[in-house]
Amino acid sequence: VNEVETAVRCIQEGAFDYVLKPVEIERLLPSIRRALEVRQLRRENSRLASSFFDKDPAHPEVFSGIITGNDTMKALFRYCEAVAEGRQPVLITGETGVGKESIAKAIHDLSGRTGEYVTVNVAGLDDQIFADTLFGHARGAFTGADRNRAGLVEKAAGGSLFLDEIGDLSEPSQVKLLRFLEEREYYPLGSDQVHHSDARVIVATHRDLEQQHRKGLFRTDLFYRLRTHRIQVPPLRERKDDIPALLDFFLTQAATEFKKEKPRCPDELITLLAGYDFPGNVRELRALAFDAMSHHRGATLAMAFFHKELDSASLRENPSTSPARILPQKSWAASFEQLPTLKDADQELIAEALRRSNHNQRAAALILGITPQALNQRLKRQA
Repeated sequence: VNEVETAVRCIQEGAFDYVLKPVEIERLLPSIRRALEVRQLRRENSRLASSFFDKDPAHPEVFSGIITGNDTMKALFRYCEAVAEGRQPVLITGETGVGKESIAKAIHDLSGRTGEYVTVNVAGLDDQIFADTLFGHARGAFTGADRNRAGLVEKAAGGSLFLDEIGDLSEPSQVKLLRFLEEREYYPLGSDQVHHSDARVIVATHRDLEQQHRKGLFRTDLFYRLRTHRIQVPPLRERKDDIPALLDFFLTQAATEFKKEKPRCPDELITLLAGYDFPGNVRELRALAFDAMSHHRGATLAMAFFHKELDSASLRENPSTSPARILPQKSWAASFEQLPTLKDADQELIAEALRRSNHNQRAAALILGITPQALNQRLKRQA
């Protein structure tokens, strides 16, 4: 029997790999491990394909802590559901304050894993502290190590390990993480005994990892290992239609915490907030709501507080320009040598609002201070 021809025919018929007798265990085990990973990826791809035909997440209760009605976020939830049961790493990217931690926790809750959900921020950890934190140490590994200590990888066995700010991980630590992801094994500091863990690794960063690896600041092999499943969480400025619901939710929380009656939110406040970019995203909106509640007196939220806070925030972000909400000395129309017609002005304002809202009509309507229905009618007249 021609062994090469037999091996080729078997692979053509669907076999994943082949090994020659006598079997070398060092080759057999990695081959089995890769076969299991490929099978898992095929299952995940099948779930992903079917999820594209669904409009709403199958398990909305898991995402109940993430306040949104945005279609992009709903699609993100469906993707989370599709990849949650897998073993491959998940990379969550997005600006500071968008809620990456909440997405990571949702993936764990959806996974069906019975082990713990363990989190650690790896920014600023040197290589030894990183290794000790994740993999633990043996007694006598260093001065003060008077007993064995398990690391977070062992604690998260059967569950999920969330590594936040992975873009700040040092190069030596990247090597250690890559080895664990590929082999599912590790050595505690000061030990020559190999340990194993099936912890699912979820990572997050506000940095552009693709740019980092192109610049040589992040290992290419680790980058591609992590981005098997990538979830990009949109900033709040791209989902401004969520601002009313988010503000209401945070005001309810703040009213409970400060033991106050929840105040009425004036309509013009939503318009004001929709015109602001929120560089701190959902976290910034929450802080603003709580700060407003701490200063609040009366039945209705005071607009003056929000004007002052957003003007200060705009000045911090763009110190070379005057705050957007400070009224100019002269009317803005005075800068025109020839006034546009009302029709032209209407079209320009609508176009600019759509640009600022990333063509989200509901958010654009909020910026313009009109209802979505009124904006829709104006767009129809322009067509």
